[in-house]
Amino acid sequence: MVLAEAALRAGGEMRWSRLLRHLRFAPWQTRRAFPQATLAAIAKAIHAAEQAHGGEIRFAVEGALDLPELWRGLSARERAIEVFSHLHVWDTEHNDGVLIYLLLAERDVEIVADRGIHQRAPSDAWEQVCRSMEALLRQGRFEAAALQGVAEVSGLLAQYAPPRSGEKRNELPDWPVVLRL
Repeated sequence: MVLAEAALRAGGEMRWSRLLRHLRFAPWQTRRAFPQATLAAIAKAIHAAEQAHGGEIRFAVEGALDLPELWRGLSARERAIEVFSHLHVWDTEHNDGVLIYLLLAERDVEIVADRGIHQRAPSDAWEQVCRSMEALLRQGRFEAAALQGVAEVSGLLAQYAPPRSGEKRNELPDWPVVLRL
């Protein structure tokens, strides 16, 4: 009984800590971390990377979650899946779209790969990309984290979604999406 109460208390403290971290995260912090020049560099990197493989990359950054999402315990992974759907990353001819999602308030990175590429690439490879990006985010190196993530995802796509013969179509926009400003 004492152990259960301690776990409940720790979980409640964690919920409050997470809630405060998100509520204190202001939109200007997202703009400072990802100014227009950084967004342009990411778009350029995505465009160049997509010339080397048959996949499509989308990049989305979100400062913080809203209160209702936090209260119901929405995880960064669950939010990334929502964003994947909202941005229609799944809507490519060969189902080889990949979303790189950053939740800045938590310095969390999630990668969601469509079924055409998810079946071929090992999940631990995507996880490694997330962890290396998160290390750079914790250092405040936001542009470096984003560009490294795009490069590493592109490397995986080159391996598991090689270029197809014929014309390369750009099915998804290259410009990063900044959510909730």
